[in-house]
Amino acid sequence: MQVFLGKFVLLLFMTLHVILFGRLADIAGSSVFVNAVADTDTLIKALHKTYPALAESKYVIAVDKHVITSNTLLNEGSVIALLPPFSGG
Repeated sequence: MQVFLGKFVLLLFMTLHVILFGRLADIAGSSVFVNAVADTDTLIKALHKTYPALAESKYVIAVDKHVITSNTLLNEGSVIALLPPFSGG
């Protein structure tokens, strides 16, 4: 979010809630909160820095119940989930 104050632009970053499942929850817990990220690339960098084992894991990212395949801007209130590989049965 951007707030304009005369000549200055103040960038405000929200706290995002990330839900993790399966083996990913074993690494970082079933949910974590991340500050100061505006997009999914920045989110992943922050998570990998805090939880290095996530960088070694395979997963997909869902934003607002849609699996994404490229960098995506995040909004306040976005629902973010990290989903490990799964198989049917």
